[in-house]
Amino acid sequence: MSAHAKFAAVVVDVDSTLCGVEGIDWLAALRGPELSAEVTALTQRAMDGDLALDAVYGTRLRMIRPTRHEIAALAEAYCAALAPGAPAAIAELRANGVIVQVVSSGIKQAIEPVVTSIGLDVSDLHAVEIHFGGEGVYLGYDTASDLTRANGKAALVESLKLPHPVLAVGDGATDLAMRLVTDRFAAFTGFVRRESIVRDADIVIGSFEKLRDVVLG
Repeated sequence: MSAHAKFAAVVVDVDSTLCGVEGIDWLAALRGPELSAEVTALTQRAMDGDLALDAVYGTRLRMIRPTRHEIAALAEAYCAALAPGAPAAIAELRANGVIVQVVSSGIKQAIEPVVTSIGLDVSDLHAVEIHFGGEGVYLGYDTASDLTRANGKAALVESLKLPHPVLAVGDGATDLAMRLVTDRFAAFTGFVRRESIVRDADIVIGSFEKLRDVVLG
């Protein structure tokens, strides 16, 4: 990293951080208002820390059973809802030698296009793979992934063995859990502000321009 960078690595969440979309909720909306309301309530409780992600991850996907075609549509929604200034900020961080990793409990196949569109490699993305059968029907997901569990992001980030100091950035309880294995946690409020997360954050940022300033000084 450059001499003036304050962090050697940055770990960024996707849903409501890198993009203004909650992927599972977006998919649930395709199934009508009743199921959408049920899934959104579960997501909200998990992101606020009132309910462990472990308890809702598989339940929500079984309720929705997204098809391959619907995951492709979600990918387009992610790209359309990219946070303002994110590509430029991430490019500047990387130009200054800062490692940028994207860590999400969302669906990998849906997030890959937005990650590559901002100049990152697929290997820089850590998310949960969905399994499909014939004609793109939903078969299940990678149940072995750490990212389907409440403290899974912390375990994943620790396994990456990133150079310190490391800054984690996100909006929800699963993101805050990364504080255990990073040097600082920044609550991102550009799309949604969760007071329970802001309260325990080291830094509060509302934009990727601010993230750039925090990292590069």
